[in-house]
Amino acid sequence: MKKYNVAVVGATGMVGRKVLQVLEEQNFPVEKLYPMASSRSAGQKVEFAGKEYVVEELNEKSFDKDIHIAIFSAGGSTSEKFSPIAAKNNVVVVDNSSAFRMNPTVPLVVPEVNPEDLEWHQNIIANPNCSTIQAMVALKPLHEKFKIKRIVYSTYQAVSGSGIKGFEDLENGIKGEENKFYPHQIAYNCLPHIDVFMENGYTKEEMKMILETRKILHEDNMAITATTVRVPVFYGHSESVNLEFENDFQIEDVREILNNAPGIIVQDDVKNNVYPLAREAEGKNEVFVGRIRRDESLQSGLNLWIVADNIRKGAATNAVQIAELLVKNNLLSR
Repeated sequence: MKKYNVAVVGATGMVGRKVLQVLEEQNFPVEKLYPMASSRSAGQKVEFAGKEYVVEELNEKSFDKDIHIAIFSAGGSTSEKFSPIAAKNNVVVVDNSSAFRMNPTVPLVVPEVNPEDLEWHQNIIANPNCSTIQAMVALKPLHEKFKIKRIVYSTYQAVSGSGIKGFEDLENGIKGEENKFYPHQIAYNCLPHIDVFMENGYTKEEMKMILETRKILHEDNMAITATTVRVPVFYGHSESVNLEFENDFQIEDVREILNNAPGIIVQDDVKNNVYPLAREAEGKNEVFVGRIRRDESLQSGLNLWIVADNIRKGAATNAVQIAELLVKNNLLSR
């Protein structure tokens, strides 16, 4: 089996470390690993496949080496600066930030949903927002069958989606200490405020879900609204998704489609209190779907409850799955 040289940018961060873990779990064919980070994290050590690596400082010459794939998890400004440098050196970048997601020349990919979009990449591929990824895995097969007319997203998102600072705010808040990162206490609280507020009253996170859904499904005019909420959960985003279809459906058909869709585990036995839970999704790569029921206020409406580990499927796992497809379909530049 051919092996590949892989860079992980932001290797010491929450998502970067999870990328290393998932690469190892998936037995990704790594020949040489290049963990990279900013100057303040360079020199730290990370483990991969039983070996210890010293993290090198990311700079303009980092991609002069023979690297096939670079998975970026270091924030938007870092990606904006260094992804084009890597791309010019024929390194294929899988970027976890929002820097390139809405760039029309950059594919925005969920492997179970739109893998064909990888074929037109120009050495940069965007990993969607965590909350968008899990929704897309469940919605795409239903859209293909019944044609989605409108989506109402209501999300309940874990603090790990904010990185280590959000994680620490919840830990410290439980101890009775004041928050340092969120604008209000997150412990024992819900904040209808993820990212910054836009002029239209939506948050940036809400607009990400709206715009990214349209791009991934190739439905520029789809009616979508969203309310995203940060909740006192460490790992696992939960979503209440209300759908209106153009075509009518039977609940039995919806269940069958979801049961047969890739990357989904249906947990929907309410008589026995079985439904997706953030705690049970933690550490898993699949998307869990339950509370499947007709919206009786609409002619063709459906309600779903969708849960996934936001650091895995919502970030690291999705990026590694993209890398696997690039290898499988011979879509690398080198």
